[in-house]
Amino acid sequence: MKSQPALNRRKVMEEIKLLLPGQPIPKKNNMRILHTPQGRPFVAPSKRFEDFQKQAGPYIPDEVRIKIDQPCNIACRFFRGDRRRVDLVNLLQAVDDVLTHYGVLADDHCKIVAAHDGSRVFYDKDAPRTEIDIMPLDVPQP
Repeated sequence: MKSQPALNRRKVMEEIKLLLPGQPIPKKNNMRILHTPQGRPFVAPSKRFEDFQKQAGPYIPDEVRIKIDQPCNIACRFFRGDRRRVDLVNLLQAVDDVLTHYGVLADDHCKIVAAHDGSRVFYDKDAPRTEIDIMPLDVPQP
């Protein structure tokens, strides 16, 4: 008896909820110019963003590091400890880069991160944090 060919089905993604404690930090503010050992300059993220990314690691469990490769909506609620004006787009980009760095997302291009619907910035002096909801989208791929 011949074996049936394997169906090319994607695993259905479940909704993922994450909470990253601490002040949300935009990636693009205060970029640094560093030099390679050969002396060539390159642009690196700020030290504050690198610290934010390192602190996020323990709050991203291994079971969600699945390299999502299907369209999803990433809704982020940023609770900042100060009332300074901040660029929402830079905060969203920072979260996308952190999720990609820790293997939650395969990449952060528009075919995977299809939307950031529901993202907002709030004030919470006592408990700054970032709440992240990753939801699958049924978006037809062209």
